[in-house]
Formats: sequence, structure tokens, C-alpha cells
Amino acid sequence: METKVKKWRFALMLTLVTVVIAFFCARLVQWQIKENNIYEDIALTSTEYTVNTQAIRGEIFDVNGTPLAQNQTGYRIVLNKIYTPEEKLNEYIVKLTELTEQCGCHWIDELPIRIDRNGNYYFDDKKEAETAELKSKDNLNMNPYSTADECMAKLVDKYECQKYTAKQQHDIISVRYNMEKKAYTRSNPYVFAEELTERAMNVISENTQSDSGIEIEAMAVRKYVNGTIAPHLVGVTGLISEDEYEELKEKGYAYNDIVGKIGIEYAYENRLRGKEGSKTYEVNPDGSVKVVNTVDSQPGNSVYLTVDSKYQQIAQKALKEAVKEAHDYSKTAGGKYTGEDCVGASVVVLNVKDFSVLCAANYPNYDLSKYYSDYDKLLETKGDPLVNRAFNGALAPGSTFKPLVASAALEEGAITNKTRISCDGIYTKGGLKLRCMFVHGSLNVYEGIRDSCNVFFAETARLLGIEKMNIYAKRCGLGVKTGVEIGESSGTLAGPEYSELMGSEWYSTSVSPAGIGQSDNQFTPLQLAAYVATIANNGVRLKTHIVDKITSFSGDEVIYQSKPEVADNMGVSESNLKDVQKAMNMATNSYDSLAGFPLQIAGKTGTAENAGSDHANFICYAPYDNPQIAIAVMVEHGAKSYVAVNVAKKIMTEYFGLQEKEESPKQNTQ
Repeated sequence: METKVKKWRFALMLTLVTVVIAFFCARLVQWQIKENNIYEDIALTSTEYTVNTQAIRGEIFDVNGTPLAQNQTGYRIVLNKIYTPEEKLNEYIVKLTELTEQCGCHWIDELPIRIDRNGNYYFDDKKEAETAELKSKDNLNMNPYSTADECMAKLVDKYECQKYTAKQQHDIISVRYNMEKKAYTRSNPYVFAEELTERAMNVISENTQSDSGIEIEAMAVRKYVNGTIAPHLVGVTGLISEDEYEELKEKGYAYNDIVGKIGIEYAYENRLRGKEGSKTYEVNPDGSVKVVNTVDSQPGNSVYLTVDSKYQQIAQKALKEAVKEAHDYSKTAGGKYTGEDCVGASVVVLNVKDFSVLCAANYPNYDLSKYYSDYDKLLETKGDPLVNRAFNGALAPGSTFKPLVASAALEEGAITNKTRISCDGIYTKGGLKLRCMFVHGSLNVYEGIRDSCNVFFAETARLLGIEKMNIYAKRCGLGVKTGVEIGESSGTLAGPEYSELMGSEWYSTSVSPAGIGQSDNQFTPLQLAAYVATIANNGVRLKTHIVDKITSFSGDEVIYQSKPEVADNMGVSESNLKDVQKAMNMATNSYDSLAGFPLQIAGKTGTAENAGSDHANFICYAPYDNPQIAIAVMVEHGAKSYVAVNVAKKIMTEYFGLQEKEESPKQNTQ
């Protein structure tokens, strides 16, 4: 009985499968033979393709409306697949490469294979990743050890360019390979060359009038009016990369889009970009094409920085002079580690009222307008000019950290303004040997800051403890990010937390070196500026920022206006802060390097020990009785702090319209 049931079920299933197969076969015959003319008619009807049109990018200005990044009219060559005959593509490419090069312009060549004057192929050493991608399974599927000649032979066959010369073959392959990478389709034209001169535009246009599909388009070209003004802040734009495209394609970005790469250009990409327009083409069965719909693009917003170009230039010049002063001192002093290894410096100036960045300068500097042409050279330049030292160059603060320790110790009751600590030139508690520059004898907190006594602050730090010290440091913006809109380093706070992170052990006695700005403490000029501005602002730390406002492209409408934003509070009483402020004023009045300076300021120098010459640092705010600006200067391996003081002096002299009473002598401060 059971066997009969199984046979019956098998027969039923076989019948059902046969019926289903027969049904699909019948439909296939119907589609391919009986209804063929219907689907042929559908295939022959008009087809529409939509091509996006780029928006004009918003511009970048300084706080006074001085242009930093603007748009100028340029031209580019585009291959539009809707009009370009496939069989003429190689011919078009040869024609365009030759015309472009004759006009002294460049076409987009990203193939990792080059050709020398003798027609020999070789791999570009600077494009190892691109070479590996070319040989990968997704492309040529070749052995990693395949030669450039072997790769080219395969590419010549792929793109059917056997009849051309070696140079022409290279150019055809470069363009067509890049076309594939950029997804060249009827909806996505290919940008062959950008930023053509007007002469090149005229020559190429005249010689390609009869070549359908080759289009010369006007475009907005990014120009940096004075590329040496705050290049690290402004940033640059460039063609979207594959990784960027994968990240941004959901937001409507195309393979040929221009995007911000660094700085404000990157951080405010969504504001600066604008809204793309579009053009819809109708392609008819006879090959004719017409535009059936156009949507205009909308320009991006313009961004106004808080930076003042005038003070930025003064600061940049002052930093260059500071490095030279360090070198000059080394020649006079002789010996090793006297400033001969000084290669870089940076300064940040904040408005105390709102913590806006008035200037943030670096040395060495570079020119944004030559960013791409000089990039390889900049990478090899001594001093790393591409690094934004002002926001990312974290160094040991040295004695500039002492006002923070004093503030915390006074507030926590570890000391009072009457506490006296004796200095005999060396601190030895806990087995340490921390030397002081002088034998100061008995000092209170005012004298400790004024004379920058290591013994006083080593002991004060021990009494305070690392946990409490770091709480106040973070409130001042040290060891944490300050909130500025572009990339910044959070620096490093010495303590158990950092030691554990680094896999080392923290010893309680290490609090004393930390208290004099050594140990693992490392802060950026931006952090030091926020810290001293917080002291000047009676303990209230505001969020630092470099964007003043955002407007419509025309400037008629203000879309965003910055306002002071509280980030933290030191938690130090007014009386204790006044003690520290007074001591900082006493300190600056004692410096020979500020003798004769016609303005009362509050500040602190610092020379931080490290491998090589000491770092020369200086923090201050001015005026002392009505703070307006706060300044932090760091001269790497500057050896003597007067080189940092002189940077701040030059900025304050210009900012307040001062004239010094006399030439200030140089002084060695700690």
C-alpha cells in the first residue's frame, strides 16, 4: 500500500513539473516569435537620459570680506556619450590629447603606466596601489609580477588600438581605462580635461566642431587669491576619489564631482557645494537627440572666517623671523642644542570675548594655489609645511603650564597666596632630581610664577595631586578638543589614564614633572590659546571657532551667524584667579624681552625639555586690565623663550597700534 502511494505522489509531481516547463516554453515562443514586433517597437521608441550639471561652489572670505577662495571662469573638455560614436572614440581621444598638449594644458591621466621618450612602458613608482588594482582580478586578472609591457599588450587588445603608435596607445588606454573607473555612460559624461586656458578652449573648439560628442564647457575654477594666507585653514578642492564617491554617492555625488579635501573646503563641503541642476536628453530611434528638460543649478553658500588676513600675514612673517632668531642665537652661543635644530613654529590668537580665531599661523607655510603642483616637493621639505602645527602640533608646554597648576592648587586649598616654599635649586622628594635654573630661596605663588620656579611647582603639584590637576586642565581646554570646526588634536595629559593607554606604569612621583609642564603633557597652540583666554575670561571657557558667518552666494542673506558658546568653566573663584592673573602680569613685567613694551599684559614663558633644543613657548593676554586677545606661541626647538615672546610682541604691536619705546634686549627666560 505504502509503495503505491509513493508512486502516485511521484507521478503527480512529475506531471506538475512538466506542465510548468511547457507553460514557460510556450511563453518564450510567444515573446520571441509571435510578439517580437511588439517588443521591437518598444526598443525603437525614444529613450531619455538625465545628466547632472554642476553648481557653482560657494566662496570663502576672511572676517573683513577679503576673498580667500573664489571662483573664476575656466573651461573643460567633456565627452558626452549620447552624441559620441563608439567607433570614433579612439580617434577622438588621440585628437584631444594632441591638441591639449600642443596648447600647454594637461588632460586627466591616471593610468599607473608611463611611457618614456623611446616608447618604453614602465610603472609609475608613486602609484603602487593603482598598479595593483590594474592587475587585479577585477581588471586585467594578471600575475602581480607582470611587466608594464605585458599589461599594455592586454590593454591594447581590449581597447582595439593596435593601429596607433605607442604614445597614442598609451593615451587611448589611459583615457578609456579611466572612463571605466568613472562609470562613463549616457547619464554620466566623462571629463577629459579641466581648467583649460582661453586660448586652448578656442583652439580645441575650432578643431573639433565637426566631432559630435566633444563638448567645451564653461566651468567655475577654484582660485586662491593669496594662497599663502592661512592655507591650513582654508583647504583645497579636488576630483572626488573612489572612496569618497562610495561614501557620498547616496547624497547625489557623481564620479566627476569636485569636493573639498582639507580645511574649511572639506569641513563645510555640504554648505559650499550648492545644489546640482540637470539636463534631460531624448534620444530617438533614428539617433537624433534633443533636450527636453532643464533644471537650473543653485550656487553654494559662502563662508566667512573669523580670521583677519592682515594679522595672519603679520603672524606668518613673525614666525619665520622667530626661527631665524633661534638659528642666530645658536651661532652666537655655539654648542649643541642651542636652536640650530629649530625648523618650525606656530601661533594662535583668540578674541577673548568670543574665542574666535583671529589668526592661526604656521611656519613653514605653503601656497594653496600650488598645492597640487608642489605636493611631492612639500612632502620632502624640511619642517613638514603641510602640517597644521597651530591645531595639531602638540608639544610639551613647559612652564606655560604653571598658571594652571597654581589656579587648581589655590582653589583646592593645596596652597594659599601666603604659602611659601623654599627653593635651593633642586627638587629631590620621592627620589626625583628636578633642577631649577636658580636658587630662589623662599617664594609665594606670585613669586613662583614670576620667577618660574621649578621647585615651587614640583612641590605644589605633589600637594595637589594628578587627578585634581587634570580636572582643571581639561576645563581649560588642555587634553581635550576645543571645538574648532576643522581637525584638531586633543593633545595629551600626563597621568594614570594616559600611562595605561600606552601600556606603561604611572608613578605618583611623576606628578611633579607634570606640574612643571613636562612628563607626558603635550598641548597644541590652539589649546594653550584657549587656556590662557579662559584665565583672561575669568574662568569661563568658550568654544573656539574659525567660522564667523555663512551667507547666500550673493551675500544678501545671512544663513548662520556665530555666537559665543560656553564650553566649560574652570571652577576657580574670582579671588584665586585674580592672584594668578596678577602673578602673570608680574612675570611679563620681569622679562627683559618685554622691557619698554607700552602695554600691560599677563603671560608666561616656557622652555620645554625634549630630544634636541628646548621648545620655546609663550602664552599671554592683553591688555591686562581689559583683556581683548589671547596669544599662544610655540617655536619648536627654539631654545630660548624670547624668540616666542617676540612673535607675540609683533602681533600685539600691530593689533593695538603701538610703538615700542626702545629696542628690547633679549633675555633668557625659563
